[in-house]
Amino acid sequence: MKKTPDLIDRHVGNRVRMRRMLMKMSQEKLGEALGLTFQQIQKYEKGLNRIGASRLQQISKTLNVSPSFFFEGAPTIVGAATPADAPAGFEEEAQSQYVVDFMSTAEGVHLNRSFARIKNPKVRRRLVELIAALADAEDGGDETPGPQE
Repeated sequence: MKKTPDLIDRHVGNRVRMRRMLMKMSQEKLGEALGLTFQQIQKYEKGLNRIGASRLQQISKTLNVSPSFFFEGAPTIVGAATPADAPAGFEEEAQSQYVVDFMSTAEGVHLNRSFARIKNPKVRRRLVELIAALADAEDGGDETPGPQE
């Protein structure tokens, strides 16, 4: 029977991958810095192998982030205590996991880097509107209100 990765391990691995890619660091370079093979880094990033606390500390130092960075936006454990103002249901959690998954891909990192380089806020807003309109058209509906020029 094939073991499926734990949601938290997968999330932490995705965050490692996203940060590594944002820093333009290869799996091999990260592995070298940690004394590991790139195959071990691959397993961490896929959530197949759990990252221990001391190893996470090493990774956070190498990638110049705090250890808490890897848990930002992590899925909550069913039955765990949550703040009173936490959203009910799973829809928002699934959407946030999709964003984390996308941002850990090469495409997501490239899009994010490129978008961040655009300085003009009007151009950035127009790009967001364009992307939303394209996504709505693909879904078969046009729900995005925008200026009609």
